[in-house]
Amino acid sequence: MIYLKTDEEIELMRLSNQLVGKTLGEIAKHVKPGVTTLQLDKIAEEFIRDNGGVPTCLGYEGYPNSICASVNEQVVHGIPKASKVLNEGDIVSIDLCVTLNDFVGDSAYTFCVGEVSPEVKRLLKTTKESLYKGIEAAVEGKRIGDVSSAVQTYCESHGYSVVRELVGHGIGKGMHEEPEVPNYGRRGCGPLLRSGMCICIEPMINMGSKNVAFESDGWTVRTKDKKCSAHFEHCIAIRPEGPDILSSFKFLEEVLGENAI
Repeated sequence: MIYLKTDEEIELMRLSNQLVGKTLGEIAKHVKPGVTTLQLDKIAEEFIRDNGGVPTCLGYEGYPNSICASVNEQVVHGIPKASKVLNEGDIVSIDLCVTLNDFVGDSAYTFCVGEVSPEVKRLLKTTKESLYKGIEAAVEGKRIGDVSSAVQTYCESHGYSVVRELVGHGIGKGMHEEPEVPNYGRRGCGPLLRSGMCICIEPMINMGSKNVAFESDGWTVRTKDKKCSAHFEHCIAIRPEGPDILSSFKFLEEVLGENAI
C-alpha cells in the first residue's frame, strides 16, 4: 500500500532529510586520501546523534554501520571498514538515512577523493544530472515509469548502463515503503504519482556493463566488470505544484565549493 503523507508529515520529513544533508556536509569535510570508510561512518553517527537523530541504517536487517560507503566499482551497500582506505583518484558513494520525529530521511552522493580522471568525473556528472531528469518527470498525474524512463534514457544516451537489481523506493516512517522506483522503464507505466507520495529517486549508473555481483558479506554490490559506478539520491514529495525536493546537497556543496560535482 502506498501511504500518502499530509502537509504536516511532509514538513517533518523535510527536517529528517535536512539532517541527512547536513550529515553529508559534515562527511564532505573529511573525504580525502588516507581516510578510512570506517572513520567516515563514525563521524556520521556522532553528528547524527548530536543533532537529535538516529542512524536508521545501523542494525537495519542486521546492517552493522550507520552509512553505506561504496568505493569505485562498488555500486551500493559498501560496509565501512578500518581496512578500506581512500586513495587519490577514488570515488566513494555515501548513502545514509536518518530517523527524526519518527520519519526517515534518505540521500546519497558520490564524492571524488582528490583528483579523479575526466572519464570518471563525466560518469558522476551524468548520473547526478539524470537524478534531476527523474525529478523533473515526477509530476502529479504521471507514473513511476515516466521517472524511470527519464533516468534511463538520459544515462544510456551518454553511453552508460543502468543497474536493474536495485531500485529507488517510497519512504516515510519506514526506510523502504511502496512503490519501487526503478531507474529503467517505460513512460506511462507503473503506479500513478499522487500528491502526498514521498519517494526516493536514486540512479545507480555504471561506466561499463549493467551487470552486478553480490559480495559474500551479504551487503556489498559491485559491478561484475569492476568498472566504476556512481550513485546519487534525493528524497522528494509529489505536490500539486510539482516535485518538492526534501533532501539537500547544498551543505556538502558549501564544503566542496568548485570541487562539487
